[in-house]
Amino acid sequence: MSNKGRFWQPHLSMMNPERLQQLHQDALDILQQVGVNVHHPPMRDLLGQSGGTVSGDKRVQISENMVSQALETVQKEVIIHNRLGDPVMPLGPHQIYFGTGSDLIYTHNSQTGKRRKSLLEDAGRAAKLSDALDEIDFVMSFALPSDVPNEDAETEQYYALLKNTIKPVIMTSFSGLDTLERVHAMACLTAGGEEKFRERPNYILYGQFVSPLEHDHQALERLIFCADHQVPLIYVPTIMSGASGPLTMYGSLALALSETLAGLVMHQLQNPGAPFITGSCISPLDMKTGLYPYGSAEWRINDLVMAEISRWYGIPVFGTGGASDSKLVDAQAGAEYAGSLLAAALAGTNLIHDVGYLNSGLTGSLESILLGADLIRWVKRFRSGFEVSPESLALNVIAEVGPAGEFLSHDHTFDHLHDLVWEPLSFDHQDYDTWQDDGGDDYARRAFAQAEKIIENHQPQPISPDLDHQLQKLRKT
Repeated sequence: MSNKGRFWQPHLSMMNPERLQQLHQDALDILQQVGVNVHHPPMRDLLGQSGGTVSGDKRVQISENMVSQALETVQKEVIIHNRLGDPVMPLGPHQIYFGTGSDLIYTHNSQTGKRRKSLLEDAGRAAKLSDALDEIDFVMSFALPSDVPNEDAETEQYYALLKNTIKPVIMTSFSGLDTLERVHAMACLTAGGEEKFRERPNYILYGQFVSPLEHDHQALERLIFCADHQVPLIYVPTIMSGASGPLTMYGSLALALSETLAGLVMHQLQNPGAPFITGSCISPLDMKTGLYPYGSAEWRINDLVMAEISRWYGIPVFGTGGASDSKLVDAQAGAEYAGSLLAAALAGTNLIHDVGYLNSGLTGSLESILLGADLIRWVKRFRSGFEVSPESLALNVIAEVGPAGEFLSHDHTFDHLHDLVWEPLSFDHQDYDTWQDDGGDDYARRAFAQAEKIIENHQPQPISPDLDHQLQKLRKT
């Protein structure tokens, strides 16, 4: 055996060059033969001037050459910075990061067993908990505040995140371009100015449009703004297979890819070289309930395929993990969190969001974030694999201990104990009697109590008074 150590690590794949080329070509066929509706006249004109075929009021067919050109010009090395300007998330191949989700209408409390409408305070508390958890790499709002005016929701959310964490932020935008401009002004203030932001972007915008094949005016306003201001943009479809896309998995994948490629073309025509992040969310519509299941196996296949084809393109990818259709932190939530997080991580998805989602994207809780963090810790340990070297083989140690010996007291065990052994946050590893003597609580109650304790004791790095004063001016209209 070589003296040089190496790691054996697990990976997940279902694509090969031939399959990737086929999916790419089928997405191109949709763009060339069917086209997309573009509800933004200046962008529609730009597409027509750049090789697209404009027909009717809104339809534009996009050529293979236009897609190839966009794939050539798009920024390949995207690095996201934290509030302090540190480069903490380089979005290269197989570099994965985990974060919460956005805009949950309800918040659940395991102590009371009740859910209620989310408040602005919930966004800040979720961000503060996430700031303290090493397993969470970026934050989203997590709560849609019912206690602030709609036109100030995003700026209030963003301010709450900035106050409670230094970690990078992914923001949504739903109140119009003027509100996005205020959020961006806050980000630039935090970065030290517009040029500093372009050098060290500290937030990403999550933009959505309407499937199938509808690029609405508001979505394109956001796309153009992000391209012009070098804001890294996630521009992905959400497809309910059987409703807004074919029920067949491959049909929905090809449709989703064509839609995000159309976005890429428009984005690069607006500003070649601007940073763009691809991906999609695909799950079959539950025909019995009319709901969009977050825990489906199909969504996991979507994340895998999109991660692979995005690497093939050389573009960062956005995916999903740590989300459940369960209403509570229970066995179903644990199972769906674990499966989704493991699949996305092994696929190499760059940005794995929605950690802590319950109730099909409607509800969240502090304990659900902690459950996600517990499982992320497990997934990271699994994904790290193990080292293969003379030191890890430990042949001399095995010889010293010999038959019927014990390794517990050997120096080799102590030397590697803290580096190799996975430790949970709130998972129970006690014996039954100790667990019962400690109160016999289930996971949700233990996690809620631990999350509350973390929030009470954790102090995020503060914003300077001068910056805080300037941010306050942009919070409210």
